[in-house]
Amino acid sequence: MVGERFTAAFVTRAADAIGSLLPSGSNVVVGWDGRTSSPAFARIVGSSLVLAGLKVTEVGLLPTPAIQYNVPRVGGDFGVVVTASHNPPEFNGLKCIASDGLEVDREVEERIEVAIENGAATPVDYSRVGELTHDGAGARRYVDGILGQVDVARISAHRFSIVLDCGNGASVPTSPVLVRRLNCRAITLNAHVDGTFPGHLSEPTAANLIDLQKTVPAAGAELGVAHDGDADRAIFVEASGRYVGGEETLALFARDAVERAGGGVVVVPVSAPQSVEDAVRPLGGTVVYTRIGSPTVTREMLARKAVFGGEDNGGLIFPAFQFARDGAMSLAAMLDLLARRETDLATLLQEIPRYSLVKEKVGCPVDLRDQVTSKLVEEFSASAEKVVTIDGVKAYFPGGWVLLRPSGTEPLFRVFASSKDPERARSLADTGLAAVRKVLAEVSPAH
Repeated sequence: MVGERFTAAFVTRAADAIGSLLPSGSNVVVGWDGRTSSPAFARIVGSSLVLAGLKVTEVGLLPTPAIQYNVPRVGGDFGVVVTASHNPPEFNGLKCIASDGLEVDREVEERIEVAIENGAATPVDYSRVGELTHDGAGARRYVDGILGQVDVARISAHRFSIVLDCGNGASVPTSPVLVRRLNCRAITLNAHVDGTFPGHLSEPTAANLIDLQKTVPAAGAELGVAHDGDADRAIFVEASGRYVGGEETLALFARDAVERAGGGVVVVPVSAPQSVEDAVRPLGGTVVYTRIGSPTVTREMLARKAVFGGEDNGGLIFPAFQFARDGAMSLAAMLDLLARRETDLATLLQEIPRYSLVKEKVGCPVDLRDQVTSKLVEEFSASAEKVVTIDGVKAYFPGGWVLLRPSGTEPLFRVFASSKDPERARSLADTGLAAVRKVLAEVSPAH
């Protein structure tokens, strides 16, 4: 949280640590999201790296995937994004990007963490101070890249009517431009940057997107779309106003990618619903499961030459464009799919097997999460048909499964439960919540 653990002193220490691990003269791309503290923290990062003898290319306020897209295209050896993604406004963080535009893997993160703990720094004398330059073309470069991935003429001819909710976040410089260049008739909501997120909280949940769900049918629009704070996610709303969960679009795009490729691998995290397998297997597709988190999914996609991948929260990855969760690319791909199939989203989704996915969370101190996870494995190993421990605990029961895992970004446990029967999914989620609370009480009565 900003002003508590995430302070100017901490960010300086983190930037010094990053600088100590990079070769002298490296070019580091620095960008940020729309949070109130992000520009200031980004300038601390940039200044610290320049004083370590590195070159810094500032690309400014952009979606995280736009910054990832720009890293290799401006000759970046590394990238740092100041963002807390979908988290509430009081949070901020640093996301590190490799020279190929992918999020760095866990090994690199751990090296940086060790360097932070050790207070590593490589200050240089006056004669070797680096330089800071500004690149203002990042938004145009990114939008141009997306337009190169879709049939612009076919989409433009359709003249889609959409409602676009930017959520007061980092999509403001890019997604409105994208839909205009695709000849859409667009109504925008929350399309000014405000790091307090006055329109609604940054995570694009059904509860946070009530205005979008009302506006789409009221305006007679064909489609609604919303981004989270750093715009690496896209959530859609049907013409009727129905909120479409990220698990539905994940299965929809997975099927389309496999169908167009004549088979292939799709990579998803263990939280993904069974509908992905149901959608791709008849078409010759194979599903590979990973730990939750886009760095893991993207690197597995790269290794397996996957045709598609993503997460069930609206974070979709189109490898022909880049190995990154990408909200604007998802929007363009949806318009391309609808124009190609000459139908609407509701009709397309009727072809996808629908599972009910319940998502819950319960507070859990960070220092207890490993202990809680171990006890949950014991607990469910005794009662479930099967237990998978790729990430947290995924327990299979008759008619569905429940997944319990510590969040990577907040002090809480996330609970996912899936079943074709909504009541069964709800029951499994309640079972998971009760198990976490029971174990928490055992390991720390104070909590």
